[in-house]
Order: sequence, then structure tokens, then C-alpha cells
Amino acid sequence: MINVTIFSQNSAFKEDLSSQISSAIEDYTCDESLKPDIVVLDEDLSLLDDLQQKFERTPVFVLLRKGDKKIEETPFLKCLQKPFSLAVFLNLMQSVLNFVLASSAAVLHFNGYALAPLEKELKNLKTGESIKLTEREVSMILYLHKMKGKPISKTEFLQEVWGYNPDASTHTIETHIYRLRQKVEKDENWPELISTENGGYKLNF
Repeated sequence: MINVTIFSQNSAFKEDLSSQISSAIEDYTCDESLKPDIVVLDEDLSLLDDLQQKFERTPVFVLLRKGDKKIEETPFLKCLQKPFSLAVFLNLMQSVLNFVLASSAAVLHFNGYALAPLEKELKNLKTGESIKLTEREVSMILYLHKMKGKPISKTEFLQEVWGYNPDASTHTIETHIYRLRQKVEKDENWPELISTENGGYKLNF
């Protein structure tokens, strides 16, 4: 169960958003008596520093008013401008959770590699070579790792890693996989780490 805690001075907005989140996804709840897995801060940026210190390593989503200056984002801090689609918001939350929940395990080991998500670094344990990754590349590997070798379609990748991004397409997936393979594979025609299967991709363990 994923618990979302909303901080807002607008009680009607807070109640409405809580109800929509709980109704939209069965595994999500908005129970203020429980420790939050996700924090939502509605507009009041003066609370941001305190919330980040109180709920360290918990994703914080800041809801900005139209015209507000966007703050710098990190893997644990994301911004969304109001008004927004609930579907877009839910997919963004799930995408961040895929990264954060997996990265809390510190280092993941698979197929002779060690992934340190927060450092965005993949180490080849056979050669000792360390490869720097982008946040998106880390998110892709984390999701593939989560699926334990099950082939993932390009459509599922778009939904789970990119969320509802209007600029993303299956070509976007192909481009990112190609660039990732250039970094980590000895022979891109015979990939050892990420294989193509049934039109999708899987992580080889």
C-alpha cells in the first residue's frame, strides 16, 4: 500500500485530491496517521525545506500555480503545474516510485554488474569499469530489474518509466535503449545485458 500525504491550506482541494487518488488506484491511500511514501505540497513553498528534512528520502511533489517559477527537480523532488490531469499526476508518481523504491536497496547486482541508482553508476564487476548513466537510463534498468527477466513491451515502458509524456513514443524507447547499449554492451548486435524479445526488452540476469 502506497500512502500519500497532502499538505495544503485549501481543505476542499486536499479532500478532493485525496479522494481521487484513493479511488483511482487500489494500492494508494491518503491516511494522515500513516508514514508517507509520497508527500504532496500544494503551492506553499515555505514548507518545502522542513518537509524534505522531516521526510528524508521520501519523494516530494510540489504543485505550482500557473505562472509560478519552477524549482530545480531531483529524483526525490518533482514539480507539477496546476491545473493538471489526474492520470498525468498518478503516472508521474508511479514513475518516481519505480526509481526511488528500487534505489533504496542501495546497490543492485545482476549479470556481472552492480547498479548504484543514486550515484547513477553501473559497474562492470568483471573489468572494474564504471559507467555513468542518465537518470532515465537508471529508471529503465530499475524497471527491467523489477520485472525479473520478464520481457517488457515498449508500450509498458512508456507507461511505467515515461508516464504520460506527450513527447514520448516507441521511437523514444528505441533511441534510449540504443544509447544505453552503446555504453554497456561489448557488441551491440549481441547484447548481453538488455535483450530484445517479442518486440520488447528484458534484463538478463
